[in-house]
Amino acid sequence: MLEFVNVEIRNASPSDAPEIVAIYNHFILETVITFEEAAISDDEMAGRISEVSEKFPWIVCVEAGRILGYAYASSWKSRCAYRNSVETTVYLDANVAGRGLGKLLYQELLNRLRGLGLHAAIGGIALPNEASVRLHEKCGFEKVAHFKEVGFKFGNWIDVGYWQVLLTDPID
Repeated sequence: MLEFVNVEIRNASPSDAPEIVAIYNHFILETVITFEEAAISDDEMAGRISEVSEKFPWIVCVEAGRILGYAYASSWKSRCAYRNSVETTVYLDANVAGRGLGKLLYQELLNRLRGLGLHAAIGGIALPNEASVRLHEKCGFEKVAHFKEVGFKFGNWIDVGYWQVLLTDPID
């Protein structure tokens, strides 16, 4: 088991936007992990953080004053009947993968969602992405869907899988 010394998980704030943008824009510009195609600005990210945080958790993992990753939940769908289900997102600085920080962030996010009385969390993964699949499954998610060639980025068609965990399930 990894030991985390001086790692803090706290609520994100709009002032964290520059560090979060530095993490996220890497994935926009260099990978197919997100289907956004243009880098976003600090102001745009600050707006996203503010909007999401009004209803759901947006958290950051901080070590020595530096944000190493973030996680948040957003509405799964807009229809009222989906109000107890959320889509979850986790991103880590590419330089800190493999330390267990993703699992730490995800477990905290899921605990906060349970505390809000939510029922289901759903994570979408651009495939292939073994690291993200492993992370979701370590956190209790199971694969529930696979859509072939629904995204197109960098000249390639990309599959998307969905993993789900019921928040009423026990925490491992």
